[in-house]
Amino acid sequence: MKKQVILLMVMLLGITSVSAQILRTEELENYAKEKYGASWVDAATNLGSEITLDKNNALSYSQVIEAEGKTKEELYVMLNYWFTATFNDANSVIKLNDKDVGCIIAEGFVSHIADHAGGMNAYVINLRPIIRCDIKEGKIRVTYTVPYYEVSVSQGGGFMGAMAGTKATQAQDKWLLDECFPFADKDKHKKTSCKALVMANAYSNVIMDKIEECIKSGMVGNEGDDW
Repeated sequence: MKKQVILLMVMLLGITSVSAQILRTEELENYAKEKYGASWVDAATNLGSEITLDKNNALSYSQVIEAEGKTKEELYVMLNYWFTATFNDANSVIKLNDKDVGCIIAEGFVSHIADHAGGMNAYVINLRPIIRCDIKEGKIRVTYTVPYYEVSVSQGGGFMGAMAGTKATQAQDKWLLDECFPFADKDKHKKTSCKALVMANAYSNVIMDKIEECIKSGMVGNEGDDW
């Protein structure tokens, strides 16, 4: 048990030491298995009993992080630094950055969180969560939202398509969460949806931990006035 705890701590340090846009999917998958178990269906079923979709049928988490003694401006500077360093490529971008209002919104990206090879088609699921920080004196509220699963479809790329010699073509699709297990009983991509949910939930934990660490310890740990 002690060895498992140490391994989990090492993995978390590895995850939190890199920016969100280059978070390796295999690291996130290992973390998800350590936290929720190796069975994606069982893990998703358990999560389904604990969480519900919001009014927009999106997966949404919210956490208030206390930052006693820090002003709204100080918190904004710290978070702006973190968001700018983390969401800075074509896939992960900052959507809103308003200092006066005290709000930063970014869209993250984690590729290939799950996949499925069907009869005619093959599917790769990507994650595009929305991360919002609302800033007040001495505290922030982090809201993490997954509105849908982004799906890259290889039409004709399934095992039957390959056997028939079909030339695969690429298309993009969205899987709405209220049509996916465990929020919908009938889901022809159940195993894939289960893994996507667990991975999305695990990524929310990583994001919340990284933002809390930034607020409590700074981006790199040397942002104090003693210089």
